[in-house]
Amino acid sequence: MKEVTVDENCVGCGSCVEVCPEVFELEDDLAIVKKGADFSLDAKIIEAAEACPVEAIQYTK
Repeated sequence: MKEVTVDENCVGCGSCVEVCPEVFELEDDLAIVKKGADFSLDAKIIEAAEACPVEAIQYTK
């Protein structure tokens, strides 16, 4: 089962939201995974994780 998480290292830069707004959003200045997000967007999720300056995004296929 696919899983996407954002850990406590998030600094709220918003790069993940810019790359993949279908999965990520900012809440209280920190990134979160949207409820009901489409985890089939593998390439965009991986791109968002790679864009994170503090490596706060984990993606498990």
